[in-house]
Amino acid sequence: MSKHEEVIKYITNLSVGTKISVRTMASLLGISEGTAYRAIKDCDDMGIVTTIPRVGTVRIEKVEKKKKEVLTFGEIVGIVDGSIAAGKSGIHKTLDKFKIGAMTPEAIKEYITPGCLLIVGNREEVQKLALLNECGIIITGGFKCSDNIKKLADEMEMPVICSLYDTFTVASMINKAISETIVKKDIVLVEDIMDYNYPYLYNTDTVKKWRMLIDRTSEVMLPVVNREMKLVGLLTINDLSSELNDIDLIEKVMRKNTITLETKTTVAYASHVMDREGIQFCPVVDNKKLVGAVRRKDIMTALRYVAKQPKTEENLESIVLKKFKFQWEGEQMHFQGRITPEMLDPVGIASWSSLNMLLSSMAVLCLKEKNNINLFMDSISTYFMKPVQMDMDIHAYVNILDKGKTLFKVMDRSPCKVEINMYDDKKDLIAKACLSANVIRK
Repeated sequence: MSKHEEVIKYITNLSVGTKISVRTMASLLGISEGTAYRAIKDCDDMGIVTTIPRVGTVRIEKVEKKKKEVLTFGEIVGIVDGSIAAGKSGIHKTLDKFKIGAMTPEAIKEYITPGCLLIVGNREEVQKLALLNECGIIITGGFKCSDNIKKLADEMEMPVICSLYDTFTVASMINKAISETIVKKDIVLVEDIMDYNYPYLYNTDTVKKWRMLIDRTSEVMLPVVNREMKLVGLLTINDLSSELNDIDLIEKVMRKNTITLETKTTVAYASHVMDREGIQFCPVVDNKKLVGAVRRKDIMTALRYVAKQPKTEENLESIVLKKFKFQWEGEQMHFQGRITPEMLDPVGIASWSSLNMLLSSMAVLCLKEKNNINLFMDSISTYFMKPVQMDMDIHAYVNILDKGKTLFKVMDRSPCKVEINMYDDKKDLIAKACLSANVIRK
């Protein structure tokens, strides 16, 4: 075992909440600071340590697969630009909601629950009540906490965070962070759908073992790894010819240039990669080591699932479209609404970039209404005729010029073209756009 691996093993065996530093690790294990630094960085990539502002690097519990994106108290410290006054051993704990302690101690009891974060001022009685109920606290306004509160926080292992901001600003910052995590929750990654137990072969295996594995699993594509589990090649059933002998090594037969995906790759991007390369299977790696595989059919199933889920939080597209209503008028989709304040530039007219996003969002929505689950935009050409003022009534008409049915299809991809015309309340043309996209139908 190398020194690098020994350091990683040592860090892995540390208890959650232990503070780690390069100098201390180097002195304790008798290694160079460079070796200790590289090992800590690798542990950070593995998700077993994290660096928290004004606290340092600490050992945390690795979450193998999150069903729901959550915030930790350590992340809250960075969000509110605060400092931890006490309870440092609890900074790795997660929170699911926060409360503002503006009530009397008697009334606040029914609102605080374990794992909650309470925003308070210099009200020591409320601070004590929160800690006794296993709640973390944020003391706003630049106030400090007493020694009794510090002692109680250390005993309960619940963090006390001090922030210079006022209660409203802190609550707004945390609410924005929670909203962002909810948006992340809706994004499906390759690690959520991949097959962690997909069969594989070693580069030192023989053709005989390859044939036996095909008979047992019926898999037509198999990844090849070395003894360190690093992906070195790929085997397909087309490579298995009758001319090969059972004793031949598969290292001589495998394809060495392989397309791979990372565990944190989104399924939408994975679909684009597999569609572009014309493949139905792709190995999944983490730090170049094989961790599983994903099939195209699994990706398309995931995309259909995501398309049917209700959206709980706003993204940029929903913000620019929130003031617009739409309906089908024959073969075209009619949008009617007003420009939102978020779309204005500093001089008070709708910015050209936001108008371009509005036009493309309308086109994408029109295509999705036709049961097109996943699509990738190739290009958009936009011509602006006149500026748009705030609160101006807008009418836009979207026409699908070409659905791609008359053209050849490659790997279930159908090219299509969409035209968008935007008018003001006087029926003067504001903008005209033509969008080209590829729709994946299966």
